[in-house]
Amino acid sequence: MPLLSTYELTKRYPGGVTALDNLTLDLEPGVIGLVGANGAGKSTFLKIMLGLLPPTSGSLTVLGIDATTRGTELRQYLGYIPEFDCLPADRTATDLVTHLARVSGLPATAARERAAEMLRHVGLYDERYRPIGGYSTGMKQRVKLAQALVHDPKLLLLDEPTNGLDPAGRTDMLDLVKRTGREFGISVIVATHLLGEVEEVCDFLVAIDGGRLLRAAPLKEFVQETELLVVEIIGDADAFMAMLVARGLPARMGAGGAIAIQVGSDSPFDIVRDVAAEMGVGLLRVARRRDRPRGSLSRRRCGDRRRDAWLNQPLHAPASSTTSATSTTTVRASAAPAPCGRSMSRGSGRSSASAAAARPRFRRWCSLR
Repeated sequence: MPLLSTYELTKRYPGGVTALDNLTLDLEPGVIGLVGANGAGKSTFLKIMLGLLPPTSGSLTVLGIDATTRGTELRQYLGYIPEFDCLPADRTATDLVTHLARVSGLPATAARERAAEMLRHVGLYDERYRPIGGYSTGMKQRVKLAQALVHDPKLLLLDEPTNGLDPAGRTDMLDLVKRTGREFGISVIVATHLLGEVEEVCDFLVAIDGGRLLRAAPLKEFVQETELLVVEIIGDADAFMAMLVARGLPARMGAGGAIAIQVGSDSPFDIVRDVAAEMGVGLLRVARRRDRPRGSLSRRRCGDRRRDAWLNQPLHAPASSTTSATSTTTVRASAAPAPCGRSMSRGSGRSSASAAAARPRFRRWCSLR
């Protein structure tokens, strides 16, 4: 049974704004990225999955349940993290997560135990009795993740899970999402406009623009490793690069203080490690750069010239595999499920003008390093 299946799913808001346009898609269980610019239709798609928003036309089944007619039944199997802050400031994390576990049908004792377990999982066990109003943005995001997991859902829907987080908080949240998919065996759909997040946590990617499907495929078809090693350190990057050059490595300074090293026949990893140890600097990142081949998100039909120009920006995977707006694509993921749920909603569709304005920004985001 597929995780999710849509056929010509369309949602039009009053005023002629089309959030989803004939979206046809089949997804298998796993950790899946739903990526697109602001206004592409991601949040609308999630709300229809939750059974909170009726589509204008078309069909959608999630876990074999019709989301358009059996939304109440479906939500017991779903966990949801909304994009914006929606937590009561005067309640503690334990009170909130326990309450939502009770709402989902768990007995009182089991709800308290499950809430403590989930707060430990997200790293808030020691802070669980503090009022949420005193939490940082990152801690509030962790509370939202705990409440989404407390009833043991089969599918977790994350709407911009790193919204408002600093780099350290973003890294921690993405690590939690990865652990959730691997350790709990829960399927996850991550809706984001940041392609770097998709690369870090997801195995499969669904790209949409203006409510239309651009492409759905395994992430490895969108991303290719290059022969360039990127090194980020805590310390004097210029002195570190000079030491690498003195050791015979073809190093140069890249964007943002990152050092780029051409990988040849000899592996530079040992030299980078030794130089870092000798200079006493910390290594933040040592990884091969990954590029997106030109045309990876191209499609056969596209509305206007400006959108065509955006789609032809480098963003990973062979240009030969294209997907039309109404074609059916099956994405195979990994991972399996588990039962019961709670959900929330937010916002409404954005105007087509704001969506068009967002695409140039998305083009810049498409070039990760």
